[in-house]
Amino acid sequence: MTSDLDQTHGFSDEVISPLPRVSIQVFTETNEVTSVIQQACQDRRMAKAHVKIQTGGAAAAVEAYRSAPTPNVIVIESRLSATTLLGHLDELAGECDEGTRVVVIGHVNDVVLYRELLRRGVSDYLIAPLHMLALIKSLSELFGQQAGAPVGRAISVIGAKGGVGASTVAHNLAYSIVQEIDLATCIVDLDLPFGTAGLDFNLDPVSGIVDAANDPERVDSNLIDRIMTSCGEKLTMLAAPATLERTYDYSYKNFEPVVDMLRSAVPNIVYDVPHVWTDWSRRILASSDEIIVVAAPDLANLRNAKNLVDTLTALRKNDRPPHLVLNFVGMPKRPEIAIAEFAKALGADPIGIIPFDPALFGVASNNGQMLSEVQAKHKATEAFPEIVRVVTNKLEKAPAKRASPASMLEPLLTKLKLRKA
Repeated sequence: MTSDLDQTHGFSDEVISPLPRVSIQVFTETNEVTSVIQQACQDRRMAKAHVKIQTGGAAAAVEAYRSAPTPNVIVIESRLSATTLLGHLDELAGECDEGTRVVVIGHVNDVVLYRELLRRGVSDYLIAPLHMLALIKSLSELFGQQAGAPVGRAISVIGAKGGVGASTVAHNLAYSIVQEIDLATCIVDLDLPFGTAGLDFNLDPVSGIVDAANDPERVDSNLIDRIMTSCGEKLTMLAAPATLERTYDYSYKNFEPVVDMLRSAVPNIVYDVPHVWTDWSRRILASSDEIIVVAAPDLANLRNAKNLVDTLTALRKNDRPPHLVLNFVGMPKRPEIAIAEFAKALGADPIGIIPFDPALFGVASNNGQMLSEVQAKHKATEAFPEIVRVVTNKLEKAPAKRASPASMLEPLLTKLKLRKA
């Protein structure tokens, strides 16, 4: 029996898988439930579903399908007695096509009724007053995403302006997720002509995201496995081609199968979104569970960051607003907007403040290393564990892995080999 979701400031910390392309017909009895359904239809996770709302409850549903095929899902609100409701559902069962799922929204917390509904094949029983996200979660679980099963968390990183280090933040974030909470993570480099994910990890991938975007109908788990590049234990990459031999005039339909497949296969996906505003970049951002806007503390960045935050907040009304990461803070001889003033104007406190240090970033970039591999105790490096904990909702760091005797001796053995040589 499903009830309201636990909420923090109105937003759910649980990742809910988007619904596939399905038809849903709803039969309501009260204005309150009708309003909840209408709100749910505006949520990003319901973007593919076709929803039709009618009044009349269970009786109207029975009448509607006497001479019409049933949709993928029928949602029925009922204030009827248990006996009357079960009678209508028995009639409806005789009219339902194979594969149709039924969800009932009731106004009584009745365990006996719940058991009778399940015995008759009803998929879920929701209790009004109902939170919109509880409804979406219930519908999502009808299509392969079982309760408690992991759903990939999509995290998009975009710069408020070109050259503010958003790609560096995205790549170090993905690396830090693996280090901090020990969860498999995939970096998706969407800067197709100029992407730097391969360079930042000192790799030269032969395939990547374009292999899937060129033929979206062929995308399946085998293809994704084949075009992924390993960046280390539990960290993979879908690289950009980073060539100018062709143009990349894609639509969101080219990327949509990859987005769906990754959600079902990887616990965390970090999208390195280029500083462009196209239909596909907008929709990838809007469909993400978390968004990070990377900005430098100047006026142009503030204006652009404000536009991004306002636009994406409006597109994702039932999600947390985009997070702010300030980069290049403390650059010598450059006038800066104070951090407090920048945050106040944007209406968001930064979850990470990364100081300007050309030596650290230059060494990491030239060597194809992450910041923590170059200097683990630097302030820039130490910003990432907190960013990880915010965007993944993991407050505790994963237990440190205990080194095996072989790994503990490895540095010493390496030195001995060098001396012999």
